[in-house]
Amino acid sequence: MSVNDATHATPNQAGPAAPGNPAIAEIVRAHSDWAGGLMPALHAIQHHAGYIDRAHIPMLADVFNLSTAEVHGVVSFYTDFRTTPPAGPLVQVCRAEACLSRGGDKVWNAARTAAQWAPVEVAEVFCLGNCALGPTVAANGQLHRVLDEGDIEAIVGVAVRRAQGNDPVDGPAAAAAAPVGPAGPASANRASAAVVVYVPRDAAARAAGADHVAAALAAAPGVRVVRNGSRGMLWLEPMIEVTTPSGRVAYGPVGVTDVPGLLAAGLLQGGEHPLRLGPTEQQPWLARQQRVTFGRVGVVDPLDPDDFLAHGGLAGLRAALAMQASEVVAAVTDSGLRGRGGAAFPTGIKLRTVLDTPSAQKYIVCNADEGDSGSFADRMLMEGDPFLLIEGIVVAGWAVGATEGFIYIRSEYPDAIATMGAAIATAEQRGWLTGLADDAGTTGSVGVLGSDFPFRLHLRVGAGAYICGEETALMESIEGKRGVVRAKPPLPAIAGLWGKPTVINNVLSLAALPSILADGPAAYAALGTGRSRGTQVVQIAGNVARGGIFETGFGITVRELVEDLGGGSYSGLPVAAVQVGGPLGAYLSVEQLDLPIDYESFAAAGALLGHGSMVVFDDMVDLLGMARFAMEFCAAESCGKCTPCRIGSTRGVELIDKIIAGDRRDEHIEVLMDLCEVMADASLCAMGGFTPLPVRSALALHHELHPDSGGARDSHDLSTQGATA
Repeated sequence: MSVNDATHATPNQAGPAAPGNPAIAEIVRAHSDWAGGLMPALHAIQHHAGYIDRAHIPMLADVFNLSTAEVHGVVSFYTDFRTTPPAGPLVQVCRAEACLSRGGDKVWNAARTAAQWAPVEVAEVFCLGNCALGPTVAANGQLHRVLDEGDIEAIVGVAVRRAQGNDPVDGPAAAAAAPVGPAGPASANRASAAVVVYVPRDAAARAAGADHVAAALAAAPGVRVVRNGSRGMLWLEPMIEVTTPSGRVAYGPVGVTDVPGLLAAGLLQGGEHPLRLGPTEQQPWLARQQRVTFGRVGVVDPLDPDDFLAHGGLAGLRAALAMQASEVVAAVTDSGLRGRGGAAFPTGIKLRTVLDTPSAQKYIVCNADEGDSGSFADRMLMEGDPFLLIEGIVVAGWAVGATEGFIYIRSEYPDAIATMGAAIATAEQRGWLTGLADDAGTTGSVGVLGSDFPFRLHLRVGAGAYICGEETALMESIEGKRGVVRAKPPLPAIAGLWGKPTVINNVLSLAALPSILADGPAAYAALGTGRSRGTQVVQIAGNVARGGIFETGFGITVRELVEDLGGGSYSGLPVAAVQVGGPLGAYLSVEQLDLPIDYESFAAAGALLGHGSMVVFDDMVDLLGMARFAMEFCAAESCGKCTPCRIGSTRGVELIDKIIAGDRRDEHIEVLMDLCEVMADASLCAMGGFTPLPVRSALALHHELHPDSGGARDSHDLSTQGATA
């Protein structure tokens, strides 16, 4: 099997971490020949012992041929790594914009006192990927939706009891810990006449209780539960689907206490019930979409390779392998695909650059460090159709002559990490990837799908650094270093991972490649508008009544997504602002919501489409507070390499505090605008360069809504300055 960082998800054994511990020495030795093995080794040590004892640093330095200062630097850079024993299980509270829009600040204030009355470690985190159903808390990686701050006591209590081996949950909930479907107990019924009921395994659905529902259904006679991905209608989770002769029928949101009543009402025949939604494909949310990348998500069992093949899997890869590499690159270029991670750089040009750069070794890197608040499409795709991503990565490898790839997933996504790890192992067994030699020293067919093209895929896990979503910082992290941004040039396509030509794209960009090859570039280019071709996977989140994933061709407006499909605010109050493009994106006013979703329209409006995330705020939003949050977030997550970002963000927080306090408001606003100009023009990367965008737009919108309370005076100028930094 490929070198995968599978240690991140292993249970914490809380073993001794004292110097000379043979288990620790063995962990380090096992990673000694890994490329960039320091990071996986640190994860493994911490998950064995609960922390990284500083006494082990000299050994780590010796094994990985580093100085002790370099190892100290890596350990101290990443938020996840601890050098002292934890008080108990880790409770992470999301403080990102999507959760803040639904009262996340109250949850944070309630949670951070938990360490005073329970043996837990409480930490803030900027996004847990459950942005449509927040506020969200994670206890040892398990997501929990928090309806009010009173839920914190119950969540912390369960986490502590489980850590002590006194799990109070039994029956259906305990059974939910085991997989249900092809990999679990229900697989014995695979060929039986049992009715198939689909229950999502998506992390957001699990946070809403899907595991309990799945276990209760699996215990019923005549039922075979299959854990699929989410259909993306997250306000209906857990949404279950029952197979009937006329197609799937959906019910939701279903709680574990609803299961007996559903079964009694004829669930297995698609019977009537207050929770019955009707035929799944006829739901307006789905019927209005143009699903391409997400075509299989929610339809198939994500880890069943035969289900994947039965729904068109590998058609794109087979088509690519029948073409010359240059023909594949030409097809991607003709499709008009642009990077979906935020930069919107033409994917075909990037592939062509790497193909034309001579090198004996080239790499494909998948950036799955999806840390933007309001963004969860990458997570949902990895959990709902992981084989598609693998297929896209291999297609990219064939197109440029790369034989190795890396997927870098943020640590806050344990479900995605586990699903991708299992999918990689299955792909190797099926010959869709090249695996490492077995004990006999053989690998069977060396090439992908029996060809002479070998491709090995590795999984790496981040450690709590938002900046590692920046492509050069991510590569530094894979190499086992601090996630510090590199200066450009050279571009990664010329000298990227370990100095070799590297294609680095995000999940959605790589996942789009198979459909382009399978259906032809013209079919993909026919979707969208202008220079924005294909589909955009929009994530509707925050204070919105109906949040989730919506994939359609470019051109739909923000208003259609937020007010029509999204149903307005969750609170029922008027919508006041929508932040598009993550924490570095601008706040749009209600008057700007007719802006169409495409790159050129957003650029012309001084906004940023980014990863396609939308965070909705009602008219109770504190926009001065959100401007402050943008600077605070930048200060917390800056890699520290450049002064405008590192120091500018800290000064920005101080200035906004003075503005909020009414201290020489006009004078400090003027200084803040000057500071934003410096950050936009002089920062090394988009972290500092785009932070002024939410600051300026939030201040401008605050002044629009509250003209007598101070704030920016010229909303147009302040929302557009520095937008192209």
